[in-house]
Amino acid sequence: MTVAIEMGQTTAGGLAALDLEELLATRLLVQGNSGSGKSHLLRRLLEQSAPWVQQTIIDPEGDFVTLADRFGHLVIDAEDHSERGLQVAGERARIHRVSTVLNLEGLDAENQMRRAAAFLGGLFEVARDHWYPMLVVVDEAQLFAPAVAGEVSDEARKLSLGAMTNLMCRGRKRGLAGIIATQRLAKLAKNVAAEASNFLMGRTFLDIDMARAADLLGMERRQADAFRDLERGQFMALGPALSRRPLGLRIGPTETRPRNAPPRLMPLPEATLEDARAVILADPPPESIRPQRRPSPNLLDQLMAAKSAAMEIPPEAVEQPLSAEELAERRKRLDRILSAILAEPDTGFRAIGVLYQEFVVRCRIEGLGSAVPDLGDFRRMLTRARAGLATDIAEDDAWQDVSLRATILPDDMQGVFMMIARAAKEGRPCPSDAAIARAYGTHSLRRARHLLTYIEEQGLIVCQLDGAGRRTVTLVELAWVTAPGAPNADEGSAEESCSSSSL
Repeated sequence: MTVAIEMGQTTAGGLAALDLEELLATRLLVQGNSGSGKSHLLRRLLEQSAPWVQQTIIDPEGDFVTLADRFGHLVIDAEDHSERGLQVAGERARIHRVSTVLNLEGLDAENQMRRAAAFLGGLFEVARDHWYPMLVVVDEAQLFAPAVAGEVSDEARKLSLGAMTNLMCRGRKRGLAGIIATQRLAKLAKNVAAEASNFLMGRTFLDIDMARAADLLGMERRQADAFRDLERGQFMALGPALSRRPLGLRIGPTETRPRNAPPRLMPLPEATLEDARAVILADPPPESIRPQRRPSPNLLDQLMAAKSAAMEIPPEAVEQPLSAEELAERRKRLDRILSAILAEPDTGFRAIGVLYQEFVVRCRIEGLGSAVPDLGDFRRMLTRARAGLATDIAEDDAWQDVSLRATILPDDMQGVFMMIARAAKEGRPCPSDAAIARAYGTHSLRRARHLLTYIEEQGLIVCQLDGAGRRTVTLVELAWVTAPGAPNADEGSAEESCSSSSL
């Protein structure tokens, strides 16, 4: 079935249609100076295609956040999240097929590049099972794929340029259709622009940009001056998803509007010169520290707080403290419930909020509703469980040092470190890449290897390969060493050799 997106009208008065399936296979480049209607064009395309395909928008100015109210896009404020968090968010958005807007407003150029690269990396690195079709729109693409080095660090530029190159050069096989928009073709890296097969060229005035636009559309150089005469919202189109010959079109209206409306003329206020002097040249206010932007609230935490408040009981109804034996029995029951959840085949790849909801329900069924740990305690239980540690083992004195060392790692890596530590303490084979990936919640074996490298860079472990290609891991200072294990062993054999990793 062919899906035609209505973009507006041709200059001849006909319907200007865009073949969505062809666009997914061939990518799109949009160019136009500020005020040419470039963002309006992207908004029209996104609105028309929203019912048909998952979308994500890399939005440096916060122009597209209004899509959330009308089309249900999830707005991710990059300022509130780390690079690692955005990478994981990109993976999860792809897995759960949620359309997103990555709002980079409020960040400087370098941090915009780093966070955009992390999010795009998450979209790109997701496992093959989740290579669903997706439109990836990058506004002001010259910021993320600059043709020449600018004021940002080389590291940030390489990260961002590498992510954009992956999107445009290798993204098609992974279902990612890049749509890049720029004000200046001359400032956009050529290897990124060259991968697009569809073009929409709007008004531009600089000779170098007009010349490149004419070359991309197959027009003669003497025809390049036509780009100066285009009106706002008018574009020249070419490509298999648009037209086989250069075609003029005018973009149609949109349902949503940008958050910041364009400036309009308005009369100046009436004020005398003395009034203006008193206001403008008054003593400045005392300097104050600019308040930091508050992080986005965690919806799950809010729900749990509301639940806790609703379940508060008067002091006279509080149950009597449990004995040590009763507490130990309760911990064992909680461990068994968590063990049953982890035994399900897809548990390693489900969001922690979903796992916690299932854990709460099962605790209530078992009559442990009043003993349900909060989300923070559940995270720690989950970390220990994925490492194969029951509560009584994790609280043993021998593990206190291991737990303390693990705290320098992000929460989602601590379980992997403790799983390796247990294998080393008991002299079992080093976990395979498949076992590490599952404990980390990913299908990617390459990500598992990168994870080991990261933990080693933090000074916690030392990895070695013997002549047969088997891997051993030594815990720094503790001198615990795993037995040699095959990195490429399948997950089933890894779990069999490490059977105690389930509670």
